[in-house]
Amino acid sequence: MTAPGAFMDAMFELPIGTFTGTAGTNQYVVSHQIMACGKSHKLVAHQLGGPDYISLNLYMTRKSGALLRPCEMPAEKVVTFVLTLAPDVQE
Repeated sequence: MTAPGAFMDAMFELPIGTFTGTAGTNQYVVSHQIMACGKSHKLVAHQLGGPDYISLNLYMTRKSGALLRPCEMPAEKVVTFVLTLAPDVQE
């Protein structure tokens, strides 16, 4: 799936590394990694005190553009998660 523009904006605004944040009414521990000199992003999130799990890879290609590859879950789930995720303020 080609990644939607709003998703791309939200993804690139997320902090790099491990952080906590809220999506909907749930809090998550999130890990955002950049690999291959910026050509690949990996995001993994675990719900704190709950069963929810999010995992995705985003590949930046010259030929096809930004390719979103959710890991064993619907693309809509990861897009909604990234669009609603609000990282906690880091002090």
